[in-house]
Amino acid sequence: MFKNALVYRIVQWEPPTQAEIERRLEAARFAACAPSQPEAAGWVEPRGEKHGALLESVGGQLILQLCSESKPVPSGVVKQQLEALLDRIEADTGRRPKGKAKRELKEQVVHELLPRAFPKRSATWVWLDLEARLVLVGATATKKTDAVLTRLVELFGALRLEPLQTALSPATAMAAWLSEKEAPRGFGIDRECELKQPDSEKAAVRYARHTLEIDEVGEHIKQGKLPTQLALTWNGRVSFVLTEGLALKRIKLLDVVLEGAGQGDADAGFDADVAIMTGELRGLLPDLIEALGGVLEKQPAA
Repeated sequence: MFKNALVYRIVQWEPPTQAEIERRLEAARFAACAPSQPEAAGWVEPRGEKHGALLESVGGQLILQLCSESKPVPSGVVKQQLEALLDRIEADTGRRPKGKAKRELKEQVVHELLPRAFPKRSATWVWLDLEARLVLVGATATKKTDAVLTRLVELFGALRLEPLQTALSPATAMAAWLSEKEAPRGFGIDRECELKQPDSEKAAVRYARHTLEIDEVGEHIKQGKLPTQLALTWNGRVSFVLTEGLALKRIKLLDVVLEGAGQGDADAGFDADVAIMTGELRGLLPDLIEALGGVLEKQPAA
């Protein structure tokens, strides 16, 4: 369900009534792009059932799914048609449009090509853990996560979220783990990492399918390189890649977790998937936060 994730803290939470939430969800239900519309987004049924519920609660965990659709027009086609249009105008008037006039003609070309563009869709999972006061967004790209957060605020009204920040930066903590060749309690260091020099040259060293318990890694860190991502396993149950921005990438539940899963009807399967994924991450996240020195509490202004 979550292959990648960014974690946010719920700083303020004043939920509207259930009826109001349902009304807002229905008003923001996903609808495909119109012929001349470049992109669209809206909430879809997490269970995949047409005209079903847009908000699911499984074991007290709230699950949403945002669907986004875009109609990219190939830049090469736009350039070709724009040049042909400029040639025609120059032949008719003796002048070739430039600057603002050229930009407006380009927008016209894109608008005319949109009805023939093939739409692309993507879905983003959202999990609200009200007890832990955390929200997980199943994406790491800034544009995608910002779009999800904006719609969450529209949906829940007085909801204020902040990116999860820890007392130790992930880069500092990962550097210590690698230098000391010792993972924090409950975690194991896997066979992949990236180290990067934090200067203008951005010199980088990447290890893939390679043991990291070697002096060479520590030497890179002594020379000033910092880990930007590191593959970890939590309690032999979940593997993931931790980034310097505290994103979790390539989340994978291991076989010991998945034994016995996938049986029963589709409806029970959805509930089981949610229960398993949220259950594992509810165990992983507190341990990861502890390994990073705990949540960074902002000091009140003087």
